Amino acid sequence: MTQAFHDRIRAELAEIDSQGLTKPERVIASRQGPEIEVAGKRVLNFCANNYLGLAGDDRVVQAGLAAQERWGAGTASVRFICGTLEIHKELEAATAQYLGFEDCILFAAAFDANGGLFEPLLGAEDAIVSDSLNHASIIDGVRLCKAKRYRFANSDMDELESQLKAARADGARTIVIATDGVFSMDGYIAKLKDIRALADTYDALIMVDDCHATGFLGPQGRGSYAHHGVEIDFLTGTYGKALGGAMGGFICATEEVVALLKQRARPYLFSNALAPAVCGSSMEAIRIAGGGEGDALRKQLFANAGRYRAAMTQAGFELLPGEHPIIPVMLHDAKLAQDFAARALELGVYVIGFSFPVVPRGQARIRTQMSAAHTFDQIDRVVDAFTTAGKELGVIR
Repeated sequence: MTQAFHDRIRAELAEIDSQGLTKPERVIASRQGPEIEVAGKRVLNFCANNYLGLAGDDRVVQAGLAAQERWGAGTASVRFICGTLEIHKELEAATAQYLGFEDCILFAAAFDANGGLFEPLLGAEDAIVSDSLNHASIIDGVRLCKAKRYRFANSDMDELESQLKAARADGARTIVIATDGVFSMDGYIAKLKDIRALADTYDALIMVDDCHATGFLGPQGRGSYAHHGVEIDFLTGTYGKALGGAMGGFICATEEVVALLKQRARPYLFSNALAPAVCGSSMEAIRIAGGGEGDALRKQLFANAGRYRAAMTQAGFELLPGEHPIIPVMLHDAKLAQDFAARALELGVYVIGFSFPVVPRGQARIRTQMSAAHTFDQIDRVVDAFTTAGKELGVIR
């Protein structure tokens, strides 16, 4: 063991902690839901991606158990060797049909979906024009690709057009515009109508990561592109948020694109197949999300978001504007965000302070997230707790 190396690691950890940037893990001792057990007590949970409240739903849980009972714990193999089960094909078909695409390919994580999309499809002759606030997984996926990279400021359509012009002038064979459907730290929805118009003008393809939209945004919860009523070329998403809350990712596209990805996408070729329990739970979540019950859950979700946003604004908190159930409470200082989250937990509310490098320096926040499973009473109790903490810490008067 090299002492100098470990001394350096300790010093870096100490520096992170001194800046208030340490991200503690709080152990949850219950099923995911609007209330959870943390540190020996029941607390309100307002920071999960459990948008439709299905992560702890008995039907979703039982569907996962039934799949595991039939198919076992896993395949002990990658898909192309001996890891493709019937349930994998069923989930791919169900996902593609629900979201309105020809085909779908599964990945162990949504991070892997974004990591595996670009490199097989694009080469040095091509170009990717990427939003500056895209998720880290898109950024990493683009880095793995040999295509030329262009970047535009978040949702700045003038700068996007300038970069598209530059890519065309540089002789790009194929141009892909890459964007989050919803920017997860802010809750901003991408301007896909404007992006679609520019893509048509400059003969570009569109890639959307809809992890924070699939299941609850747009008609039938089909996502940000359905919300805007536009067509896109590549959709990446997850089963780890609204669609059951387990894990796993996917890419939806044409049959030909999916066929090539199954031959060339490295995270697909070199990772074990998705666990049967995840597939079973995800298929049940898709069934619920795509039907009438899904409509009722989406209505409740946005009613909850509206109630919370109005009450927090009245209490004097600074919120980022928007319509999405991600509602950031801006505190700006990293240490303050950590102290606020700790005090909120003492008051019975589980939330997390977000700071650099997850968000830019000076933009620390509490990212609160609504669920269809929350009640109005729970929302009011959270606002009361935040008001108490906010006054104690000097955030509001």
